[in-house]
Amino acid sequence: MKSLVIFDLDGTLLNTIADLGTATNHALEANGFTTHPISAYPMMVGNGVRKLIERALPTENRNEETVTSLLTDFRAFYDEHLDDLTKPYPGIEDLLASLTKRGVRIAIASNKYEEAVKRLAARFFPDVPFAAVCGQVEGIPTKPDPSIVFRILTESPTPKSEVLYVGDSAVDIETARRACVTSVGVTWGFRPLRELTSAYAEHIATTPDDILDLI
Repeated sequence: MKSLVIFDLDGTLLNTIADLGTATNHALEANGFTTHPISAYPMMVGNGVRKLIERALPTENRNEETVTSLLTDFRAFYDEHLDDLTKPYPGIEDLLASLTKRGVRIAIASNKYEEAVKRLAARFFPDVPFAAVCGQVEGIPTKPDPSIVFRILTESPTPKSEVLYVGDSAVDIETARRACVTSVGVTWGFRPLRELTSAYAEHIATTPDDILDLI
């Protein structure tokens, strides 16, 4: 029996790729760099915005000064446009409602900066009584370091045997492994099934309803 489900945000609960890609392209163009098609961004995201910026830049320009400049431009733009094209994946709202009805607590663990995570959670899931909504915070390592999971378990104490961690990438599966909680890889997100299986996801969900079967 699982009493707490921790979800990754981007690529798991919300399809955010168009807004992330648009904001990154804005920052690249503002600093004189070539932009990328939105279709290139699913393989760049997953490790936080700073790493996204690094991956979007040419290798020879991935220095601290340039990354910081683009990061500033990214955040200024993204803060104004973070929900222009973003939307929940089909079935996610029903899944969260079903979990809530069953008395299962729900949390979010994201590598996106926390202010944006909280805004997106409030914007798209206003009726979900989240046990915790956690994003990237300065001074705390990002996933796959398990610190964010431990933070959630501090805010909402739960035996690890009762925790399900759901995400769309190898980063998420490794986070769950390091935190010693059960992992679920979802196939509707940004990364392919082979990445999830190569990372040894304990369960694979092809639809949100599959997660209910694991509770």
